[in-house]
Amino acid sequence: MKFVTTLLASAALVMSTGVFAQEAAIRKALGERIPQLQNIDEVVATPMKGLYEVRIGTDVFYTDASGNYLIQGELIDTKGRRNLTEDRINKLTAIDFNALPFADAFTIVRGNGKRKIAVFEDPNCGYCKRFEKDLQNVNDVTVYLFLYPILSPDSAEKSRNIWCAKDRVKEWEDHMLRDKVTPSASCDTAAIQRNLALGRKHKITGTPTIIFQDGTRVPGAISAQDVEKRLTQVNAAK
Repeated sequence: MKFVTTLLASAALVMSTGVFAQEAAIRKALGERIPQLQNIDEVVATPMKGLYEVRIGTDVFYTDASGNYLIQGELIDTKGRRNLTEDRINKLTAIDFNALPFADAFTIVRGNGKRKIAVFEDPNCGYCKRFEKDLQNVNDVTVYLFLYPILSPDSAEKSRNIWCAKDRVKEWEDHMLRDKVTPSASCDTAAIQRNLALGRKHKITGTPTIIFQDGTRVPGAISAQDVEKRLTQVNAAK
């Protein structure tokens, strides 16, 4: 029995050494040939024999065992009918919902508010206005609205006026749903600067960006039906 255990341990060590050597060979080949790939975060085997995932931050590429070829695209599991690249990127870009700094957002509650989402939006964003109008059809939800002024020079001014208003929700909805001009206001806007830093950290590059309680994010204006579908999925998985 001791001999078998030792043999298995030796085999595992050989396998581990082989895997490490394979990863090192891929890193070396790609790093020498493509300057942008000199700092690879991770190399892992994919379910497809002979194909390896190469990850830099949240960017995913694929290569052969020798690093002679590089593929930028999506890996599809036709049997399982799953987009493995999409699944991987969703996992890499997931955000811990409960760790979000909700004090730097203002809260909109509809119905019982049991379901929750966080949204990063710019007051100058046309897609955000469309999303906000559609979101009126979603009930029993709490929306944590993070002002994220990234689109134009006066986005910061409009965000400041909304954040500094006595009734932020009213001014936000007046602006986004009814195209009313928000009166000028001033106060401490450090929260907005923290939102910008948070967005940069998580590579939020467009608005709206919606974050659900399971950490998944959706860039762009999705319909009320899609919001409902995702909220249902998230709550079913709890």
